[in-house]
Amino acid sequence: MANELQGRRVAILATDGVEQVELEEPRRAVTDAGADTELLSLQPGEIQAVRQDINPTDRIAVERKVADASVDEYDVVRGRTITSWPSVRTDIRNAGGTVVDEEVVVDGRLISSRSPDDLPAFCAAIVHEFA
Repeated sequence: MANELQGRRVAILATDGVEQVELEEPRRAVTDAGADTELLSLQPGEIQAVRQDINPTDRIAVERKVADASVDEYDVVRGRTITSWPSVRTDIRNAGGTVVDEEVVVDGRLISSRSPDDLPAFCAAIVHEFA
């Protein structure tokens, strides 16, 4: 990955309980490709990352509140095809999305994956799509 994302700005949305590896590896992939990233969350300050859903790891600085961002800057789920961790799939269906069980899904500018095991495919897909 060189500078294929030079000049791009990528928002990362996360909150307390985010799997640290699922935040850091994609962030590193797009940063290494030249993009600037910004961590958005529900509250200012820091979020608590975890490992294996329950083991606290690092606290990570929030750069901007989601409420301070425009909804027009982000995709919505309704009518989209995405993948996710199994426990989130019912919420996606309830929000009008279609769920598939694949390591990475690209639907327009919305890119999703299922688990930390899918991070290599997810990171490659986000760099490719953002470029």
